[in-house]
Amino acid sequence: MAYLPPPLREVGARAGVSRGAPYRHFTGKDSLLTAVATESWERIADQVHALRADTALSAAERLRGALRILIGVGRDQPHLYQMLFRRPGHRPEELGEGLGRVRRQLCGPADDPTADRARAAGRFQDEFLAIVTGLVGERNAPHYGALLLAGAHGIADMELSGHLGTDKMRTTPDELVDTLVRMVTDTGGRRQAASSGGEAL
Repeated sequence: MAYLPPPLREVGARAGVSRGAPYRHFTGKDSLLTAVATESWERIADQVHALRADTALSAAERLRGALRILIGVGRDQPHLYQMLFRRPGHRPEELGEGLGRVRRQLCGPADDPTADRARAAGRFQDEFLAIVTGLVGERNAPHYGALLLAGAHGIADMELSGHLGTDKMRTTPDELVDTLVRMVTDTGGRRQAASSGGEAL
């Protein structure tokens, strides 16, 4: 069942403030959820940046840590995870297609909540791809980055649905993350040769 957020007045009541207080800061629940998503993306990006800047970690350890951060959000805050990765265009503030929507996301004013969310999510992607680049090079980073994120999403979904650790699967999220990282790391030598030869793996 899809997560249905409580009305904004109920949010204020649960937060211990007057029921009308949230309306002084947000125009409605979509505005509130956009702010929550933006703050969450910024926090995740900060965590991934800290991993990237940690010179005591190997490139593989940084990547392993970044994937575990994402899967941890799915495990500990599944409703937030769904909100972060939902398909664009499913809320009123995201309606609009084509160049107009892209322009709002990339060039919107500093106080545009939707543009702020897009920038925060983009910052996470930049930090994550920088880590991936350390293993496969800049040319191949988008391809492997997409593959790794798809794998992380699958691991998070399978864990939440209870399909991992069963008699049939007999594995854990951490073991799957280790396998993903090892598979990408093992391409190190081959991707260097392919990149110098003008081919992407």
